[in-house]
Amino acid sequence: MTTDERFEVRREIAASPSDIFAVLRDPRGHVAIDSSGMLQSADGEPVGEVGDQFVVHMDRESLNDLPMGKYDVTVIITRFATDTELEWTISGTIQPPIKHLYGYRLEASAGGTLVTSYYDWSQIEERYRGKVNFPVIPEAGLRATLGILARTVEQR
Repeated sequence: MTTDERFEVRREIAASPSDIFAVLRDPRGHVAIDSSGMLQSADGEPVGEVGDQFVVHMDRESLNDLPMGKYDVTVIITRFATDTELEWTISGTIQPPIKHLYGYRLEASAGGTLVTSYYDWSQIEERYRGKVNFPVIPEAGLRATLGILARTVEQR
């Protein structure tokens, strides 16, 4: 599904939903599969419910779109269903938070798991419209991250 303020990409991955979800709920898993190069490292425990948080150390030089350099963001879980769905927003140096959402949906399939990755900026604060270029991560970036996720879990 693609709209002017949201897109989704899907990929079949030859691994179980639980193996994939284990990577997605772990802060270090986010860093390991990131295709943008912005995520440098993370602190925190694997998430287990809505409201859980962890910190990611970022480097905006990878995108070269804003002069932010290195900074931290707090990932805040907004949807959580074990082995099925994980969604989050971020709070960081830009305040109030922008309110863009990232997420994954997992569906068991004959070949393993159908993974949907999405990025939604439909709920962003009005003050950021036209000031921050959306999408921050292009559709190709989500596709590349799914490729890294596949490589990561299929080698286990």
